[in-house]
Amino acid sequence: MRNDKYALFFDIDGTLVSFKTHKIPPSTIFALTQAKANGHKVFIATGRPIQIITNLGAIEHLIDGYITTNGAYCYVGDEVVSCHAIANEDVETMLEDARRYDYSCVVASETQFAVYNPHPDFDEIFIKQLSVEGLDASNMNVDVALSERILQFSPFFDVEHEKKLMQRLTGCISGRWHPAFTDITARGTDKGSALHEMAQFLGLQMNRMVAFGDGGNDLTMIREAGIGIAMGNANDVLKQAADYITTTVDDDGVLNALRHYGVV
Repeated sequence: MRNDKYALFFDIDGTLVSFKTHKIPPSTIFALTQAKANGHKVFIATGRPIQIITNLGAIEHLIDGYITTNGAYCYVGDEVVSCHAIANEDVETMLEDARRYDYSCVVASETQFAVYNPHPDFDEIFIKQLSVEGLDASNMNVDVALSERILQFSPFFDVEHEKKLMQRLTGCISGRWHPAFTDITARGTDKGSALHEMAQFLGLQMNRMVAFGDGGNDLTMIREAGIGIAMGNANDVLKQAADYITTTVDDDGVLNALRHYGVV
C-alpha cells in the first residue's frame, strides 16, 4: 500500500450503520466508493464477531480487511493478522458468574457465536435493537463454542456489576458501547492495539491510519490513530479524545469527515 494514502477504519454500529434505520446511509456508500477510487483502503473495526457482521452488504466489495471482536481477531483477505484468546481461568470465572447471578452472556469463539444462559434481553437487544439477522439462541451450540478458544464475552449486566467482576477477571479488559451489555476481551486486546497490528501488517506508519467511531469501545482506536474521528452521535469522552468531530451517522457524518480531510 502506498505511503501517501490512508487506511480508513470504521466502527459499524452508530458509525457506518444507523441505529435508526439499521442501514448504511447512501452518502456513506458514496464516500467509501470514492475513497477506494482515490486509492485509499477501507477496513472494518467492530466489536462484532465475524459470525454476526451481517449488515455490510452494500459496501462489502469495498472492504480490504477487518478488526473484529474488539481486536481479538483481525484479518486481511485470507490472512490472519492476529488472534488473541481469553485465558481458561478467566473463561471459568466468567461462566460461573453468569450462572450465579443468572444473566445472559454471549460467547464468541474462533468459529462460533452462541449465548450462555440465554434470557429475553438477548433477543431484545441483538435481534430487535441491533437488527442482527439469522440469530436464534435456541439453535446455538454453546458447548461447541466453549470447546474452542474464546475471543470475547458479552455479558448482560450494568456498570456496577461490571466493575466488581472485572476485579476478578485479571487477564481481561472491558469495553462498553451499549448500556445493556459490555464486551470483554483478553487484557491488551482492544481496537487500539489491533490498529497497531494492522499498521505493521500493512507497512504503514500510524499517521496514515484514520479511525471513525462513536462508542466506548472505540476510544483506544480514536486515541491511537493518526487521525481519530468521532461521529456527531458519539459519547462525550470519545469526542474529547478525537482529532475531529463530524456530524451524525444519519447526517452524512462519514462523507463530511472524508471531505474535510481531502480523502474524497
